[in-house]
Formats: sequence, C-alpha cells, structure tokens
Amino acid sequence: MELKQLRYFLAVLENKSLGRAALELGIGTSALSQQISKLESELSTRLLSRTSTGVVPTNAGVAFQHHAQLTLRQAENAVQAAQRGRMSGYVSVGLPPTTASVLALPLISAMREKYPDIQLHLVESLSGHLATQLNARQLDLAVLFQTDTGKRWSVMPLLDETLFVIAAPTLEGAPTGESIQLQQLGNLPLVMPSLQHGLRSTLVSAFERTGIEPNIIMEIDGLAVLMDTVRSGYAATIQPGAAAARSGESGLRVVQISDAHVGRRNLLASLSDDELSPAALAARVVIVDVARELVRSGCWPGSSLLSEAPKTR
Repeated sequence: MELKQLRYFLAVLENKSLGRAALELGIGTSALSQQISKLESELSTRLLSRTSTGVVPTNAGVAFQHHAQLTLRQAENAVQAAQRGRMSGYVSVGLPPTTASVLALPLISAMREKYPDIQLHLVESLSGHLATQLNARQLDLAVLFQTDTGKRWSVMPLLDETLFVIAAPTLEGAPTGESIQLQQLGNLPLVMPSLQHGLRSTLVSAFERTGIEPNIIMEIDGLAVLMDTVRSGYAATIQPGAAAARSGESGLRVVQISDAHVGRRNLLASLSDDELSPAALAARVVIVDVARELVRSGCWPGSSLLSEAPKTR
C-alpha cells in the first residue's frame, strides 16, 4: 500500500467522482481507477460503489476513510519533524577577493535555500592567507590557486580562468584590440598584488617562461583600491574574468592575454574528509554546484569547467 493510493482514495470521496478527482490530481481517469482497484485488491474488499450519479463509499470504505486520513496526517507530521531536525551547524569558507566578487552572493543564496540552519562564515582574504588559516584549522574550506602538497588536504579543481589586461584608455601604452601576448607587456606599468597573492605567483611564473621582466611599479593587496588605481590611470593590471567583467562596465579597456600557458586555476581545498563536519561536507557540494552553474550560465566570465573528484594530499 502506498501513500499516494490513500490520497487518491480520499480525493475520490471528496469529489464524489473519479473524473473530477483525476482532474484535481492531474492524472488520467483510467490510471486513477487502476490505483483504486489495486488498493481494493490489497485490502480484499470493495471500498467504493459506482452509481449513475457518481461514487459513494461502501461500509468498508467509510471505515477505511478515517484511518486513511489519520495515516496521511501522521505522514505529514513525520515530514515536519524531519524538517525541524534538518542539517544544522557551522562552516567557515575562505574566498580570494576576485573569486568572492562572483561566487560569494550566489553561494550565500544557495546555502540559505538548501541549508538555512547552517551558519555560514565567509572570509575574504588573499589566497596565501587563506591557506595559512586552513592549516591552522581556522577555515573548513577555501578556494585557492596553489596548494601545499605537504598538507593532508582534500583538493578539488573547480575551474580555469583566462587572464586579462585592464587599463584606463588614458594610460600611455594601454593595449588595444581583443587580445595581446604576454611578451608585449614588458614596458606596460603594472599595479599588482604582492607575492602573497596567488595571482601574483602565477604571473611571475608566466613572465619567467616568456623571458620578460614585468614593469610592476606598485603593489596593492586590496582589490577595490587596486582597481581605483587602474581607473585613475596610474597603471594597468592583470586580473581574471571576474574582475574584468566589472571593469568593463566602468569604461576601462579589457584585453585578453592569448598565451596558452597564462591562466589561473581555482582549487577548492578543505581539511581531510574525516575532519569535516556534516555541515562542511554539505557546503562543499554546494560550492561546487554553484561554481559550475555560474560558469555554464556565463556569469563567471573567462572561465571553463574542470571535472575531477576530490583528491587527498
């Protein structure tokens, strides 16, 4: 016996008609009739009598009606009890500034929808600082751009990002066109994050491979101040698509770096699975789902998906 059969039986009694009940339930009349017949066969008794004016319960049907109503109420109470006892807890997630600019609000929305009783703590900081906090067990999860292979972390590649040169049109030597190669940027004055930032480390390696010394005239670790400096025309910067999308709205030039080896990989790192709480494990799944949906929907510019199961290092 299934709960849906009880709902079907009660709907027929309420409507006094198989046809009207089927319409209310959104199923075919023949399908509804088959379910009622199956229920009567399981009970080995007739529950309904068909008349010229509709359907009425038999004596057995009247007796069964009360218990069917009681069973459905108990089932609803069970669902409510389960929801009251739904997953709760606390989870701390670290996001670098550029990643936070595109991922933070959608992540908050998804967590509130799926796990409203989980308290989410978001930390926005440089990836190097986030790695330190992860090591110190001050974070459960963090999006990083480099990982320490000596640590026992669970690491999942999330996505790759294309990098862009962003500059004010008034900056002398600001690139034009849709794309540019790294070797053409040797004389361009740049403002970049410090070496503690994962993006800076990525770019240092990329410039070394090209044999070009970048002209970094300033270091600024705050994304907002860095972008204000670019808007003021003091220097250009190199940033991923998330920052580039926002910059394009303010009249800045955004030119993609076309070198195949120039890009940034976002990695979702966490403590080992046996150290994570159920809340943290649930949040990890949500982060992956939200990031992938942002890429698929075009809301994370210049990004491409990676598909790989978590690895413990």
